[in-house]
Amino acid sequence: MNSNLDDEFLKIIKSDIWMINILKTVRDLNLNDCWIGAGFIRNKIWDVKHNKTRTNLNDIDVIYFDKIKYSKIYDVLLEKQLQVSNSTINWSVKNQARMHLRNKHKQYVNCDNAISFWPETATAIAIRINDKNDIEYIAPYGLEDLFNLLIVPTPNFDFKVFKNRIEKKQWIKTWNKLVIKTN
Repeated sequence: MNSNLDDEFLKIIKSDIWMINILKTVRDLNLNDCWIGAGFIRNKIWDVKHNKTRTNLNDIDVIYFDKIKYSKIYDVLLEKQLQVSNSTINWSVKNQARMHLRNKHKQYVNCDNAISFWPETATAIAIRINDKNDIEYIAPYGLEDLFNLLIVPTPNFDFKVFKNRIEKKQWIKTWNKLVIKTN
């Protein structure tokens, strides 16, 4: 852990009222091991590092881990609940207790473990706000690649899929200082 990056990361998130309100909306679901990840965080840091205003998000990825509420139907119910709270957001809710099936991995043990299988180190980060309004985050690969604008595949993700994803996302067009590291 790099305490300077931790401090900078938390300062950036805490200074964004829109993000804090989204985090509070998700907190109100009252789920254990529940986080917001992926572009919600990645794009914010990349925007800050590029002196850009907020880039549009396709969706907000809400993840949680619950072996009992295993059905995809429960995810849809949570999305509808979030939609009622904030209809301006395209919510995507996924229980990580079953995502290993889609990804053909061994079963994940929690959200921290699950996001270690996400495509890029800069994407494999999730945050939440607790009842004391403190920001908590999980980042199995740390924050360095995110802040250094590096797109690096995680060791648990299929490299061919990673390459296709990079081509499809075209992040370099939006954030021209990014560097793709493939080895």
